[in-house]
Amino acid sequence: MDIIDKNIRDNIIENINQGKYKTDGKLPSDNQLALKYGVPRIKIRKIYERLEDMGYIYSLQGRGRFFKGKSEHIELVLSGNESFSKKLKSKGYDLVTKNIFCERIPFNKKIYNELKVERNIAVYRIGRLRIVGGEPIAIHISYLADSVFPNIYEEGKKITSVFEYYESKGFSNYISGKNLLSLGYPIFKEGEYLQCGELVPLLKLETNCIDEKRNIVLEYTEILYRGDKFKYEINLNK
Repeated sequence: MDIIDKNIRDNIIENINQGKYKTDGKLPSDNQLALKYGVPRIKIRKIYERLEDMGYIYSLQGRGRFFKGKSEHIELVLSGNESFSKKLKSKGYDLVTKNIFCERIPFNKKIYNELKVERNIAVYRIGRLRIVGGEPIAIHISYLADSVFPNIYEEGKKITSVFEYYESKGFSNYISGKNLLSLGYPIFKEGEYLQCGELVPLLKLETNCIDEKRNIVLEYTEILYRGDKFKYEINLNK
């Protein structure tokens, strides 16, 4: 993307941020902007496609481009020792969780080390899709060992809240030993689950959950949050 393209894109974003377009309001056509900026129409089309990938707009075939609207940002405390469901429900959000997979993983040194289990132990990854207001907002992937949860292969297919699952197994005192944050963009499958463009940023939280009383690692977790759906609170107090 050259300087001219970036300036046109930034002008459109500035108009959006200043409230020039209402939710579902139609944006200028490719032809209109091409004439306004004195550039080929294909340039405008590519700029619009990029804005669509960034989550600002959507298109309807034969009708044009429309402003998607500013979605409400959910304030979230980033931690691994409290139920995501409880966090959101305590704030009044209508959260729906779907179990999207439960599968055994091949040996992965990093994950096995995080779980503190030997290579001969079976480890399963359980994915849950978090949905608020009909929109997917996050993917939670928990890695659990069958040395701690012997029936995880069967029971994992039904889990929507791992903390409720822990409690059903007699675990109740949790601490999080680590929280690592990184920023990235969705791969194809993640974009499909989250229904977002490839340029919508994702915040990845890697964390674990330890039963403090028994000093057992219950899970290693990777959480992918849509960057356009959350505001994050990070407690820096030691």
